[in-house]
Amino acid sequence: MSRTTLDSPPDAPTAAPEADVALSHGLKQRHLSMIALGGVIGAGLFVGSGAGIAAAGPSIVIAYAVSGLLVMLVMRMLGEMSAAYPSSGSFSAHAERAIGPWAGFTAGWSFWVLLCTAVGLEGIGAAKIVTGWLPGTPAWAWVALFMVVFCGVNLAAVKNFGEFEFWFAALKVGAITLFLVLGVLAITGVLPGTDAPGTSNLTDFLPNGGEGLVIGLLASVFAYGGMETVTIAAAESENPVRGVASAVRTAMWRIALFYIGSMAVVVTLVPWDSPAVVQAGPYVAALQHIGIDGAGQVMNVVILAALLSAMNANIYGSSRIAYSLVQRGQGPKVLGRASGGVPRIAVLASSVFGFVCVLLSYWRPDDVFPWLLNMIGAVILVVWIFIAVSQLLLRRRMEREAPEKLVVRMWAFPVLTWVALAGMTAIFVLMAREPDTRVQLYSTGGMTVFLAVVGYAWQRAKARTRV
Repeated sequence: MSRTTLDSPPDAPTAAPEADVALSHGLKQRHLSMIALGGVIGAGLFVGSGAGIAAAGPSIVIAYAVSGLLVMLVMRMLGEMSAAYPSSGSFSAHAERAIGPWAGFTAGWSFWVLLCTAVGLEGIGAAKIVTGWLPGTPAWAWVALFMVVFCGVNLAAVKNFGEFEFWFAALKVGAITLFLVLGVLAITGVLPGTDAPGTSNLTDFLPNGGEGLVIGLLASVFAYGGMETVTIAAAESENPVRGVASAVRTAMWRIALFYIGSMAVVVTLVPWDSPAVVQAGPYVAALQHIGIDGAGQVMNVVILAALLSAMNANIYGSSRIAYSLVQRGQGPKVLGRASGGVPRIAVLASSVFGFVCVLLSYWRPDDVFPWLLNMIGAVILVVWIFIAVSQLLLRRRMEREAPEKLVVRMWAFPVLTWVALAGMTAIFVLMAREPDTRVQLYSTGGMTVFLAVVGYAWQRAKARTRV
């Protein structure tokens, strides 16, 4: 078959990217809509943004706006491909179709490692909150409990995953919406007992110069991770094409409201150099500033929900990525077994890997665990690169061979795709300049090269067996 045929990339099994027939379609449109809405609200937004504000000051709003624009472009590209070819492999399947099996292998397995490790990190974070409420209880026991619960949820029908995410997302969306309403009322002086701050906290807009803005930009980029899950979940929904199209088309206002809007509220209400911004977290600091009693405990509940939601979503996403890879012949066959519409072995393997990461944080906290964290530090950027390159190649093929599949179209193609690639390259350069992120860049680069070499060797071996 021709190397330019849309449905069969070079050296790939025929139509492999669509090998999701054993999975169920138990996610309803309301599940997918709420996953898309709540998926952008992670624990990193509530807690991690404090360090970005401390570095960039009020200009953190610019940092989140710039990185948000990049994420919008990435989601639009991914949405275009996922609406045309829904697959639980998402960007991994698209990379295989566009570039070749080695690219799908590299993007898929690197993302699997990222998600599984994130499951462990989120479990550790959730356990810290609970042990703060119940001192004396062992943190590892709480992590184990959370792992068992969400592994069980994902071993059952996919609609159970959807229901958990629906209510987790509802809590997160409700909390951040209430925060925004209270914040705007306080800023305008309408909220009883508060004085309108005006622009008094915004006068020193760039307190640490360009270097501070760069640090804030890098922090903001990685806060957006997790938005890709909706394109994975769409493959198991009642109407995958409509689900992806709806999620992608609403991504812009969700990012603008939840991320950029909330950062603007925080830096307007609270001085950027207030110790509470880092120590308690920016949202707690803002709520305390306007006199909300028990703000810290309220936000702890919300952050716990965000962490548990991320655990649930990452076990789901990692199991589906692994399942899709194996269905395309790129992993141990045992992970490709599905029963009742669920890849249960892949769910178990992903959960076990996550728990091993937790154990490493106790057993080897000074060497192996930091190495693992550095290795996944820039994986999301690698994935975005594969998404952009895949979209550049697939868009041309679809326009030529299957234009009816272009339900979602990338804006101003190919100009904005190249702009996005340039933005990703600039972020890599900035990471190489900063000592704290340089080691992450090099560690992720090493893992990516290793997986690419293994994937290419596998691709060539497959090609020789078919000759």
